[in-house]
Formats: sequence, C-alpha cells, structure tokens
Amino acid sequence: MSAQDDFSISAYANFEKYAADNERLGLPKENEKRVVFMGNSITEAWVNFSPKFFSDNNYIGRGISGQVTHQMLLRFRADVIALNPKAVVILAGTNDIAQNAGPVSLEEIAGNIKSMAELALKNNIRVVLCSVLPAKDYPWKPNMNPLEKIPKLNKMLFDYTQRKPNVFYIDFYEAMVDDEGGLKVPKYTSADDLVHPNKAGYDMMEALIQRFMPVIVN
Repeated sequence: MSAQDDFSISAYANFEKYAADNERLGLPKENEKRVVFMGNSITEAWVNFSPKFFSDNNYIGRGISGQVTHQMLLRFRADVIALNPKAVVILAGTNDIAQNAGPVSLEEIAGNIKSMAELALKNNIRVVLCSVLPAKDYPWKPNMNPLEKIPKLNKMLFDYTQRKPNVFYIDFYEAMVDDEGGLKVPKYTSADDLVHPNKAGYDMMEALIQRFMPVIVN
C-alpha cells in the first residue's frame, strides 16, 4: 500500500461520525455489560432494522457504510476501546473483498481484523468475530469473485479464534448461505441487493448472537 493510499483510507475513516455519541455515553456504570458492534453498512443498517434489539441488550452500533477493515482499525480506539465494553462484535471484510479501497489480499484483511481483536484483548475486552456473510457478487462493484474469497477469509478467522481464549466465532455464513454460495433470496435478502440482510436475515443473526452472549459477557 502506498503512502497516498494510506492517506486516502485515513481521510475516509470518519472519526467524527460517532464522536458526539461516544462522548454522551461515557464510561459504563458498575456491572453494565456493554457490547459494541463494529462493522460496515451491514452493522449500520442492523441498528435501524432492530433498534429494540440493541437498546434492550445494551448493544451499541458502530458500523459505517462502505468501510474497509483498515478504516475500522483506525477508529477502533475511539469507537470501541474508549467505551470500555465487556465485548466487541466484529463483522467486517465485505468491502475489502469488493476492493472499496483498492486491491487487498485476504491475508491483509484477516490481519486487520486480528489486529482489532488483539487490541480489544489487551484492553480486557472479549471478542466475537463474525463470518463474512455469503455473497455471489457485489452490485456496486461486480466481478470481485466473493464466492471463492469469502469462505477462505472465514476459515482464516475461524482458525484464529481456535487459538485464542476470550475470542469467539459466530458463523453467519453457514446459517444463511444458499446452494450456490450466496445469501438466500428472498429468505434472508432482497433480490435487488443480494448482500445486505432483510429483517428475517437480521433475526437469524440476532438469534445466533443471543445464543452465545451469556457466555461472552459473564
């Protein structure tokens, strides 16, 4: 990655988006089991689809549409560490595979996600790594070959979680994939999108999150 590329990624990290919200939240109260969800548009839209799911469980959405993992890593201290959560849920990689910030290897994507996980662990924050959701292609940037790349990236993330205490893996991919390797249509996504979940898709994701969360936050 060139210096110019690195500057461009930093310029669009969008540190300001949640700055005021983070300041209002401050540190958690005693025994408050706060969980931050870090991600891209899938996480950002999740809060809009299911505001009660987030508010009832003291979950905090910190997704930004279009972001790649390098941008999330840049804002991880401000949007996750500074909030002192019990755990962080990281759902990332879709935009990297789509080359939103230019070509990047699967190893670099996994490395950025692992770096977020390691930073959280060093601050006594447990980590949930979510698989990248299935996709046949990306309508905003076609021919990126996600059918081949997503399973490979997911295996890298899964293998990492097996070696790390206090790091958990949630497999949205296997729960939501169709016979052709995409997100099930119309069950979990709309036919004109094929990437972002619909309400039923988020319901499935929420059920998987809630199954693991008692172990993660206790």
